[in-house]
Amino acid sequence: MSAFLRENAGGTYIAIKVQPRASKNEIGPALGDELKVKVTAPPVDAAANQALIELLAEALGCAKSKVQLAKGQTSRHKTIFVAGMSASQVVAKLNVGK
Repeated sequence: MSAFLRENAGGTYIAIKVQPRASKNEIGPALGDELKVKVTAPPVDAAANQALIELLAEALGCAKSKVQLAKGQTSRHKTIFVAGMSASQVVAKLNVGK
């Protein structure tokens, strides 16, 4: 399993390093034990957090309500919980960590 994923009974936790104010939204490569994600939104009023959740929900093909910010509300280093999805499903959908 990839270092940035931690599977739980109810879903999977993803360790993420966010780069706000990027030129485009994209899910980048795994950097050590974190997945790098770029979002165009600025890091104010939780805009970058919302953009991150929307980007991941779209990439994973699930509802935004299943993607939750578990840790790192004001940090670039975040932990996202994806409900009802195994680590192998997350890796396959995001096409990273292979």
